[in-house]
Amino acid sequence: MALPGVRPATGWLFVAPFCAVFAVFTLWPLGYNAWLALHDYFLQTGHTQWNGFANFVMLTWPEREFGPALKNSLIFLVLVPMLQIAGLGLALLLHRPFPAVGLIRALCYVPVIIAMSIAAVVWRQAFAADGLVNSFLATLGLVSPQDPPLWFSRENLALYPVILFAFWKNLGFYMVLYLAGLQSVPREQHEAAILDGANRLERLRHVTLPALQPVILLCTLLATIYALKAMQEPLYLTRGSAHTTTALLYVWNAAFYGHQFGYAAAAGLIITVICLLLAVFQFRLLGDQGRLRHGGEA
Repeated sequence: MALPGVRPATGWLFVAPFCAVFAVFTLWPLGYNAWLALHDYFLQTGHTQWNGFANFVMLTWPEREFGPALKNSLIFLVLVPMLQIAGLGLALLLHRPFPAVGLIRALCYVPVIIAMSIAAVVWRQAFAADGLVNSFLATLGLVSPQDPPLWFSRENLALYPVILFAFWKNLGFYMVLYLAGLQSVPREQHEAAILDGANRLERLRHVTLPALQPVILLCTLLATIYALKAMQEPLYLTRGSAHTTTALLYVWNAAFYGHQFGYAAAAGLIITVICLLLAVFQFRLLGDQGRLRHGGEA
């Protein structure tokens, strides 16, 4: 309801800048991508030609290897619970004041601000045959010093250090978000729960997590989008070799190396649809009407 003397249409003037930016930088690219997915695009002339669903049919061809790339992106989704659990756990540990807590928080955030290319060089050295990781595992007797594993060359191993790298690179970011969220948890509710005899686990479940519901939802959505958009990590660490190509890296190669823009748009559209479906599921699970908001009770 508009205030006296203010016309209802006035409100639209305030949201118009956002709507304009959203339409230009989100809706139009999405619509153009969907349109391009149904066409062949000829780079030299700039012409397009309708081809129906041919690009989507080509994605199913085994020799195109879109399936393995999409599978790697779905495996990357294991980052979502990893980042949420570790980020929240780290935030709970560093939420209380103790000596040097500020320094520890800063050190946890350092990987976030390191350039991806520089961090990847360090990780490649650490996971080299004679690197730090194999030396440590050999000390524990888990690998043979004479035949150390080549982490980034073996097809059945290469993806996991890449995921671990992404986890290390982003953990500090989610820790900061959860630390900010913990500042908003009402202290009175914790004190009331203590008076009622609730232990730490019960206070976490019935007070902290419901209060953090918006932050958990936000972090889960961001981590899901990040996992499905993972491209730089395999690009810098393995160049996409050893079966570490993700779906977005596949799209990038198809568009800018293969010059198959319509085909790349079709692959990108599938990734977008998967991302939207996961977002809907997460809103239902972690949204205002989800179980998390009510302390895990329906």
